[in-house]
Amino acid sequence: MDMSQRVALVDDDRNILTSVAMALEAEGFAVDSYTDGEAALRGIGQTPVDLAVLDIKMPRMDGMELLQKLRGRTSSLPIIFLTSKDDEVDEVLGLRLGADDYIRKPFSQRLLVERIRTLLRRVELGEETAQSGTEQFTRGALVMDGARHLCAWQGKPVNLTVTEFLLLKALAIRPGFVKTRDQLMDAAYGDSIYVDDRTIDSHIKRLRKKLRETDADFSQIETLYGVGYRYKAE
Repeated sequence: MDMSQRVALVDDDRNILTSVAMALEAEGFAVDSYTDGEAALRGIGQTPVDLAVLDIKMPRMDGMELLQKLRGRTSSLPIIFLTSKDDEVDEVLGLRLGADDYIRKPFSQRLLVERIRTLLRRVELGEETAQSGTEQFTRGALVMDGARHLCAWQGKPVNLTVTEFLLLKALAIRPGFVKTRDQLMDAAYGDSIYVDDRTIDSHIKRLRKKLRETDADFSQIETLYGVGYRYKAE
């Protein structure tokens, strides 16, 4: 693995920081550890990372606030939330704010490593596909450029996370065809990772919101209840 792949770990539990950092370093990642959101925001600003793992409940600046501040700087940084075992509100809110994935505590370090690998690989695949010339396309008023992780609607930029970008691409590339939630999971996460339906629904809801902030009449993403979603054919 290229040591340029750097992960930020942010958690006020030093035991988690130490054990997870050791596991990631053993896999060849470079790791920056922070015990609170403010320190993480400063550190990531000085030393950019390829992915961030954020605990939600932290002193000084919690994971939600840190996520919003990081998203204000870059829409494409992959972010995984660590959530409390039974706190579904945190999970849903985190996804709506723009996290790419979440893992519940207590968690398997192997699972976290695999989720990190999956997210980073998605970014790499997007870049490789873009370089081959197959990533950039136009669908009516929608323009997507994977090489630069850019999306525009009616000529106006729309800032999307990695997951949102992949979901929109999966829908828009075949307008009129229904994508089930399972198919969208595979498009966004790969077939080695399982996420529940609520995760996909939360991402789609946020994706629609962003596009409607650009165009209040945006209605291209249609819901087929009990089936999935599709991008409206022109």
